[in-house]
Amino acid sequence: MSEVFKKYPKYKDSSIEWLDEIPTHWTTTKLKYQGEAIIGLTYSPDDVVEAESDSATLVLRSSNVQNQKITLTDNVFVNKEIPEKLKTKLDDILICSRNGSRALIGKNARIDSNSAGMTFGAFMTIFRSKYNYYLSHVFNSKLFEYQSGSFLTSTINQLTTGNLNSFEIPFPPDEELKSIAAFLDHETAKIDTLIAKQEKLIELLKEKRQAVISHAVTKGLNPDAPMKDSGVEWLGEVPEHWETKSLKYLVKTRKGVAFKSSDFADQGTRVVKASDIKQLTIRTSEVYLPTSFVFKYPKAVLKVNNIILSTVGSNPDVINSAVGQVGKVPKELDGTLLNQNTVVFEPLNNHLNTQFLFYFLQTRAYRDHLDLHAHGTANQSSLNVTDMLEFRFSLPPLGEQNQIASYLNNFIDKAKTLEHRSQTKISLLKERKIALISAAVTGKIDVRSWQGG
Repeated sequence: MSEVFKKYPKYKDSSIEWLDEIPTHWTTTKLKYQGEAIIGLTYSPDDVVEAESDSATLVLRSSNVQNQKITLTDNVFVNKEIPEKLKTKLDDILICSRNGSRALIGKNARIDSNSAGMTFGAFMTIFRSKYNYYLSHVFNSKLFEYQSGSFLTSTINQLTTGNLNSFEIPFPPDEELKSIAAFLDHETAKIDTLIAKQEKLIELLKEKRQAVISHAVTKGLNPDAPMKDSGVEWLGEVPEHWETKSLKYLVKTRKGVAFKSSDFADQGTRVVKASDIKQLTIRTSEVYLPTSFVFKYPKAVLKVNNIILSTVGSNPDVINSAVGQVGKVPKELDGTLLNQNTVVFEPLNNHLNTQFLFYFLQTRAYRDHLDLHAHGTANQSSLNVTDMLEFRFSLPPLGEQNQIASYLNNFIDKAKTLEHRSQTKISLLKERKIALISAAVTGKIDVRSWQGG
């Protein structure tokens, strides 16, 4: 920072334990003296209504705070009288103050014109202040992150209004507040633009990957191959030597076991749950069953490269939790046990390449098939295995399957390398953003003479 931005001429001890020095003309203050922390609305399931209802009010929750911005894609509406104090106002700072995931506590966003006039849930807190044009940056700095973390323990997993009110922050004079806020608005916007470009690139790479996989497993790799009508409406023409079959004649299945809650242990054999299958991978679960269960439930034992699909989804509108998530068992999960709401797809015989099957299950056509047959409530969908297997497509000979799988393996490796580079750039840009904000709001850099442009 000091190489790019100058420092203030003089500093003094901050009197805040975790912060060494601040500019001599700055003061320190607690948040309770600069605004008000307000806990959100308590409501019951009976209060929840459809969005179209004339009396519906949108309730902002943790899922509506994404990347320090308010998003309105995962919404809940209530029919309930909302106190004026619990209606969001322009520039309010919305904070996640309670959540099952500790990592989400403290994430926040500033209320904009699109989210003003709504309300917010009881696990959220609003900080209301005339200084929020500046404090919104403070709330996304290291000093806010540090103090938020200091209140979280093994038994306390929330930020109370008392916690927030006691936060200590360095505070410059009014005119300087405006200068710092303007500087950070400008500089963080530039960083956000760079982040958005990298995120767009990742999105395009994923779309390209989906298109290449779908084309390779439905049309093959030879653009000059003689074609024929597949007899399947969605598929159209396929290479004339491919055979049209139903998935149920090519795949055998075995379902996960509905273990009882009393079965689980602190150690033993790991368990794979439906929620562990996301983004084409299977994460390492921290749930265990007694090792003896491997012998008691042999059909639930997983092997390397087994293909697993989830038969439930917690929210059909969110891609990574939608029903039918697919993943392949990695080496580190060999020998683990498969929990309920999952199914293993295995080739019925040696006429089907496992890796080709894995790619086929990722095609848009098959994903659409699963979505079409998913059933359930607004919050959870499920699939039965019969519907999952009732799907017709054209299959190339085994040798060609092997070639397609090898081609796609190479393509995916290159795509992952590019995605990883973009993710690394995003991480560095986010670190740069937090460091810049932190330096400005703690007086480590002097931006009083900064001119935008």
